Amino acid sequence: MKTAPVPARQAHRGAGPGNGPSAGSPTALAAALPAALPDLASLAALRAWHEGLTAREAVTRYLARVRDNGQSSRGLIARIRRQLTACARARQRDDLMPLFTHPAAERVQHAARVVAALDALRAKPIPAPQPADPVSRWLAPRTARALAAAGVGSLGELTLFMLRRRRWWQRVPGLGATGAQAVTAWLNTHPELTARAARLANQGLAHGQLLPSWSLASLPAALDGSQGRFRAPRETCSLAATNDAEAIAAWLGLHESAHTVRAYRREAERLLLWAVVERRLPLSSLTTEDATAFRAFLRRPAPAARWIGPPCPRSSPAWRPFARGLTPRSAAYALAVLRALFTWLVDQHYVVVNPFAGVTLRGARPRTPFDVARALDDLEWKTLRAFADRLERSHAGRTGWTAPAAQRLRFVLDFGYATGLRAQEFVAATLGDIAVEMRGTWWLEVTGKGTKPGRIALPPLARSALRQYLKERGLPVMRARWAPSTPLVGALGGKHEAGAHGTHGATVDTGISAARLRQLTGEFFQGAAEHVMTRNPALAARLRHASPHWLRHTHATHALGAGVELVAVRDNLRHASIATTSTYLHGDDRRRARQVSAAFRHAAPRR
Repeated sequence: MKTAPVPARQAHRGAGPGNGPSAGSPTALAAALPAALPDLASLAALRAWHEGLTAREAVTRYLARVRDNGQSSRGLIARIRRQLTACARARQRDDLMPLFTHPAAERVQHAARVVAALDALRAKPIPAPQPADPVSRWLAPRTARALAAAGVGSLGELTLFMLRRRRWWQRVPGLGATGAQAVTAWLNTHPELTARAARLANQGLAHGQLLPSWSLASLPAALDGSQGRFRAPRETCSLAATNDAEAIAAWLGLHESAHTVRAYRREAERLLLWAVVERRLPLSSLTTEDATAFRAFLRRPAPAARWIGPPCPRSSPAWRPFARGLTPRSAAYALAVLRALFTWLVDQHYVVVNPFAGVTLRGARPRTPFDVARALDDLEWKTLRAFADRLERSHAGRTGWTAPAAQRLRFVLDFGYATGLRAQEFVAATLGDIAVEMRGTWWLEVTGKGTKPGRIALPPLARSALRQYLKERGLPVMRARWAPSTPLVGALGGKHEAGAHGTHGATVDTGISAARLRQLTGEFFQGAAEHVMTRNPALAARLRHASPHWLRHTHATHALGAGVELVAVRDNLRHASIATTSTYLHGDDRRRARQVSAAFRHAAPRR
C-alpha cells in the first residue's frame, strides 16, 4: 500500500472528506480520488493521539519537521483524519468513515477500532468504476445531483449520454461547461469505463439480451426512433425531441405527481425495451400487430430468464422489468397508459399512428375505486395491533425489531388507521401542517392526488399516537415548541436506513420516502402473517399482500361502521364522489344476507 504525506496546507479551503473533489468547486472534480493512505509518520501521530496524547504532543513527537510555523497541531491531526475519510470513501468502505469523524473526546475508546480500520484500508485497493455504479459514488455531490435531475443515474448512462451528444451538458441544467470539463477529465482517467459501457450495450443488441435501463437514451440511430417508420414530418412536430426516449421524457414531464411519473415510466420503458430487444424496432415503428403481441407478452413475459427477476436496484445487472407476469387488470392498465402515450404523441405530430388504439384485454375486470377485501374487520385489526406491541421480541425465527423502529411502526399504524392518509401524504406531512382551531379541533393540512389541498380531522387516537411518538423521538410534545419542518414520520439514525426492522439507535429529523414506508409496513405485515398462520390461515394469506393503503380502507370501513356520516367520511378521505365512499358500506349487504338466509334456512324434505 502506497502512502502519501499529509499536505501542510489544503490547496482548497472548501476541500473535505468525500469523493476527493469539493462539492463547492466544480473544477476540483478533475482531481484524482485519494489513492494513498497518509504516510507512516502521520499514521504514527494519529495512533499516539488515539492512545491519549494531546494533539501537540503527538505532532511534536512524529511530525515536527513537516509542520509549518504557526500551524495548529489540532488542524494537522484533523487533516490526517479527513484524508483517511477520503481514503475510506474511495475504497467504498463508508462503514469505516465514522471512525475518523467521532469527537476528539472519544478518541481513546475508539483506538483499537481505528487500528483495525487502518489495516482494512491497507488491504483494500481502490475499485475500478463500473458502468452500473451510481454517479454519486464517484462524482461530486452537486454534479451527481444535476445529472440525476437530468435522468442520468449511473456511470454507464453518463458515458453513453456523452457519446451521443456533442454539447451534452446543455441538457443537464446546473452543470455548465466548466462542470462538464471536470466530468470529462475524470472519465479520461478511466478510459476502460467508456469502452466497457459501449461494449455492454452493443453486445446486448447483438445477442437479443436485455439492455441495461441506462442505455435506452443512447441507442443506435436505427433503434432510437430518429428514423422511425411512422415519424411525422419534422417541420410539423411540436416537440424538440429527436428520438423516442426524449419524446417519452417530454410526455412524462407533463405530470407533476412523482407517483404517476414512476408508474407511467415503468410501462413506457417496458414497451421500449421489448421493442428494441424482441422486435428489433424503435418505438415509433411499432404496428398494431406489434401492439397485440405486446399485450400477450405482458401476461407471460418470455423468455423468463431475460425479463423476470426478483426486485432489486435498477442499477444492478440482475434487474428485470417484471417480477412476474401481469394480471389481467394490471395488463389492462399498462395498455391504457400506452394508449394515452401514443395519443399524445400523435397530437404533438411526433408520430402519425397510434398502434394501441383499440387494443384492449378481454377478462380484465373494471377496477373499482377501492377493494373492500383489503379492509380489516375489528377483530383482525385488534390482532394486528396486539402483534405490533410485541415487535421488539424475537418470534418465529425472526429477530426482534429495534425499539425506535418498532415505535415508528406503531405510530404509522395508529395514525394511519385514525386518519386514512395515503402513503405519499403521510411521508410528506410535517408538524407545521397541523392546525388547531379556537374550539380545539385539530386538523392536518395535506396535498392529495392531483395536487389538491385538503384537511383531515385528527381524532384523539391520532393525537395521542403523535404525542407518544414525539416523546419517543426526544422531540417537544408541546405544540408551541414544535419545529414546523419536522416530518411526522422520522428516519432512523445513520446515513441510510438499514434493511429489515432498522438497526440504528434513534430517529433523526429527516423523513422517509413513500417507498420506504411501504417497505417497512410490508415487513411488518409479513411478520404478522407468519404469526397468525396456524390460527387464521385466511388472514395470513391476505396480510402477505397488505400495504399501507389497507390502513385507509380499514379507517373508512370502521368509521362508517361506528356511525360516522357518509359525507364526513367522504370529506376526510377527500373522495371526489360520494359513490366511492359508499363502497365501504357493508351494513346493507349483511342485512340482505341475513334476510335471504332466513327465507331459505332449510332444505326441502325428501319424499
